[in-house]
Amino acid sequence: MGFIARLSALLEGVRIAFDSIRVNKVRAGLTILGIAVGVFVVTAMSAAVHGINAGVTSSLAAAGPKTFFVTKWPMAMNSCNGSDDSCPWIRNDPLTIRESETLARLPAIAGVTAHVGTSVSLRYKDRELSSVTLDAYTPRWMEVTAGDILPGRSFTPAENEAASPVIIVNDKVVERLFGDSDPIAKMVVVEGRPFQIIGVYRTTGNIFDAGSKGKVIVPFETARRRLNVGVRWMDLTVKPRDDSPQDQAIDDVVAALRVTRGLRPSQDNTFFVSTQEKILELYDKIVGVFFLVMMVLGSIGLMVGGVGVVAIMMISVTERTREIGIRKALGATKRIILWQFLVEAATLTTVGAIAGLMVGGLLTWAIRTYSPIDASIPPLAIVAALATSAITGVIFGLLPAIRAARLDPVEALRFE
Repeated sequence: MGFIARLSALLEGVRIAFDSIRVNKVRAGLTILGIAVGVFVVTAMSAAVHGINAGVTSSLAAAGPKTFFVTKWPMAMNSCNGSDDSCPWIRNDPLTIRESETLARLPAIAGVTAHVGTSVSLRYKDRELSSVTLDAYTPRWMEVTAGDILPGRSFTPAENEAASPVIIVNDKVVERLFGDSDPIAKMVVVEGRPFQIIGVYRTTGNIFDAGSKGKVIVPFETARRRLNVGVRWMDLTVKPRDDSPQDQAIDDVVAALRVTRGLRPSQDNTFFVSTQEKILELYDKIVGVFFLVMMVLGSIGLMVGGVGVVAIMMISVTERTREIGIRKALGATKRIILWQFLVEAATLTTVGAIAGLMVGGLLTWAIRTYSPIDASIPPLAIVAALATSAITGVIFGLLPAIRAARLDPVEALRFE
């Protein structure tokens, strides 16, 4: 079959597929719906995962490639149910500001940022937010976070030492409390205490940032002394010097903490050190679960669509038996008939894929607009969705196509 003949058969198959959709709206609609659901699930989850990947990469990159984290708890999935047996780390002593200052004096360390988080109420005049995320940091926190302050400024070391009532709000808080007015220097009430706004924090956005719900940042000492925020779950971000290898910095930090805590050589660490590689490893495990769910749900949708393809194509073969007989009598070969029916099946599933991509695109836009996740559909995911749907149509349309191609032209012409 030459190129012109193949193209003609291809266009003919596409035309017949659209005629079938128009004549058999319900049957075709169910087939398209099954494929669309499968493609939609895969597309939406791919977009979300792609956005989360970008956010995680941006967040970790802001901290620096050699930066690592010290916590009381392990940054890993476990079956902790609150008991000492399932999570013995609960008995670990909390990290302290004194320990962070000890680590900051190590020759291999450029700086240490302490952090603790909680949830607070926020009020400005008659407007109130009942629950916003509060993050408290020690000075120089901007060196290890992804974001910027504009307009305004961060707090100074002196303001942290004095536990000054100053606060930085994110753009969501500004939008909900102040609208279009300038929030800088205005007074807000946090848990019943007045605070002055000194800056607006604009994050690059990632799944670990609660910016979509409102977020405020205060000096560490302000949170501890003015708002009575507990520091038992404090974590430390440690940034090595540029000329210090990460392994050496980690060894120095571990040794210093063990000495500070009076741990004997036979005793295990009462803290956990996590590098960016370990965090990414954990993240990859979580994403792997997402992908598994995505593939299962997507496969179910494609299977439903595939069964629909078999059903609608078998009916189409039966209804067009006499037409097939006429075409064979006029010289159409088995190969031509087979090709055109496969094209028809692939067209049906591709229409479903396009519908799924359109709905997935709308959901991606909503996620990107109304959440901190910068979701986007990778071009490869679009190509994969269209290719997979077309292949699904070919596979499930093969049986009806073979049946049509094998029809005896004489018997087909007699069919009523």
